[in-house]
Amino acid sequence: MKKLLMTFVTMAATAAFSHAATLSIGEPAPDFTLTDTHGASHNLSDFKGKYVVLEWINHGCPFVVKFYKEGHMQALQREHTEKGVVWLSICSSAEGLQGHMSPEAWNAKNEEIGAAATAVLLDEDGVVGRKYGARTTPHMYVIDPEGLLVYQGAIDSIRSTNPEDIEGAENYVVAALAQHMAGEAVVNAQTTPYGCSVKYRD
Repeated sequence: MKKLLMTFVTMAATAAFSHAATLSIGEPAPDFTLTDTHGASHNLSDFKGKYVVLEWINHGCPFVVKFYKEGHMQALQREHTEKGVVWLSICSSAEGLQGHMSPEAWNAKNEEIGAAATAVLLDEDGVVGRKYGARTTPHMYVIDPEGLLVYQGAIDSIRSTNPEDIEGAENYVVAALAQHMAGEAVVNAQTTPYGCSVKYRD
């Protein structure tokens, strides 16, 4: 059943994003400007000189719930932002579709779950998500201090909705950050993302 679910999710995400952008590892990450849930504007270029993690998010998605329900994603956010990493959660769910919330609802949700991202950015029209080729929630990207893309893909190596699988999985985002910060090549710089399809407006 789990394998069938993952196959369906992968097919749905691919079908929903047949015109996905193609980003290359080692190339500049596309700049963007988005407003956060508190009304502040953020430009990716403002964070030049820092590592940036982009996390596509939708709290209605069981794959996202997997990482937030018991605080795993919050712990990752806290650990890395304390090291100076900028962590941006991005919601590309269109109004009326799963995952879309008002800024007020987002702020209440973030407080409820103890979210520790630098900011939650709203991409209701899906422009930034499509620019990055974000297909799933979560879909993760790591950008280095030069503004170059050093990782894109899944958050970890076990494609499931079960929180018990987190401990035994390789977290590709954590590995990419650690390897690149140590001056090493990122071993798995590009993987296939898994999760729910991003709820773009067609």
